[in-house]
This record gives sequence, structure tokens and C-alpha cells, in this order.
Amino acid sequence: MARKPGSSPSAIKNRAARTAAALAPAGQAAAAAAPKAPKKPFNPVQFFREVRAETRKITWTTRKETWITSVMVFIMVIVASLFFLLVDWLLGAGANLLLKFAAG
Repeated sequence: MARKPGSSPSAIKNRAARTAAALAPAGQAAAAAAPKAPKKPFNPVQFFREVRAETRKITWTTRKETWITSVMVFIMVIVASLFFLLVDWLLGAGANLLLKFAAG
């Protein structure tokens, strides 16, 4: 059975050290912090290779799926607009009725 990422003993120790440093008072946290590893230089060629690899993983919808989804959205817009039209009409009628009683 494969291990989950970050479940190795060294990863667990690193997480425990970071948690302890975050919970320690400010003066102790700065002294206990390990020096940071040097930052890797940015490689644009490698970046675009990775972007291309991730783009290949995308599953695009078919024309039929896009059409069905668009029709469903259109139907929901009509249903929602009819609902809000009805609610607006009822609240407006109620407000007019209340104002007639108040003026009368």
C-alpha cells in the first residue's frame, strides 16, 4: 500500500518543529527557526514545460455537454426571474395595502 505524501518520519518531524516554532513566544521562535534553503532560480523553459504538461491533463467538455449546460442555465434564469417577479409583486401589493390602511 502506498504511503500518503508527507507521512514520512522526517516530514512529520518537520511539521512538528514548524508547529512548535509557531506556538513559541516571539523571541524563541526567531532563535529556533532553521536557516532557509536558498531559493531556486526561475527557469522559464521549465515553467512552460510544466504548464504544457498540466494543460494536457484538462478534460474539455464536448459541444453537446456545453449546449445542454447552456440550455439548463437559461431555464434556471427564467425560473429565477419568474420567482423574483412574483415575490416583488406580492411585496409591492402588501406595501400598497399597508399604505392604504395608514393613509385612510
